[in-house]
Amino acid sequence: MDALSSPPLLALKHERLAPTSTSPAPSRDMWAPFVRLVCGALLAATGWRVRGAWPGYRRCVLLAAPHTSNWDGFWMIVAAGRYQVRLRWMGKKSLASGPFGWFLRAFGCIGVDRSASHDVVAQMRDAFAGEEDLVLGIAPEGTRALNAHWKRGYYHIARGAEVPIVVSILDYGAKTISLAAAVWPSGDYDADFAFIASLYDGVEARRPSQFATGV
Repeated sequence: MDALSSPPLLALKHERLAPTSTSPAPSRDMWAPFVRLVCGALLAATGWRVRGAWPGYRRCVLLAAPHTSNWDGFWMIVAAGRYQVRLRWMGKKSLASGPFGWFLRAFGCIGVDRSASHDVVAQMRDAFAGEEDLVLGIAPEGTRALNAHWKRGYYHIARGAEVPIVVSILDYGAKTISLAAAVWPSGDYDADFAFIASLYDGVEARRPSQFATGV
C-alpha cells in the first residue's frame, strides 16, 4: 500500500509494531545518515535503547508520551534523528512568523493560530495536504503536570488528515524509546483510546506521579 494513501474503511485497524527490528525511515537527504549516526551514539552513550522499526509512513501523527519533563522532548528529537525522521511540532503562529521564525521553522515548527476563530484541526489538515512528508509530534497530555484526561486534538488531527497515529513510548524505567503501534482512527475514540492506553501499562515516566492515562 502506498504510504501516502489511507486504507479503505474496512481495513481500519490497530497494528502492533514488532520490537525486534529498529530499522529507520528511508533517508530523505544527504545529512540524515550522519544525524542518525550521531543520535544513535548519543543514545548508546547514555544507556537508552530504541525498539520497533519505523512503520514506513511518510505522513503521520506521532503520539509522544509520557510527557512530564522538558527532557522528554529532547529524547524524542534524538530518537527521531536515530530513525532518520524529521520531527515537526506545532507552535504559535506569531513565533513562527516573527524575526526568529526561520530558525523555529528550520527546527520543525509549524505555526498555528490558536485563537477561537481558527480551527487548529483544519489548519493541520491543510498542512498535511500540502506536504508529502510530515511527521507531527504531539504530547497528548498537553502539560507536564498530571493530566489523566488526555486532550483529543491528536486524534482529531489524524482523523481529519486521514493519516495514522504512530504510538511512541518513552519509558525511563526500562530506558527505552519504543515505536509500539500504528492506529488508523476509526471514529470510535473510546475503543481506539483503550488500545492506545493499554500500550502504556507499566511505563515509568521521568516523574511517575505526573503520568496517567485515565483508564
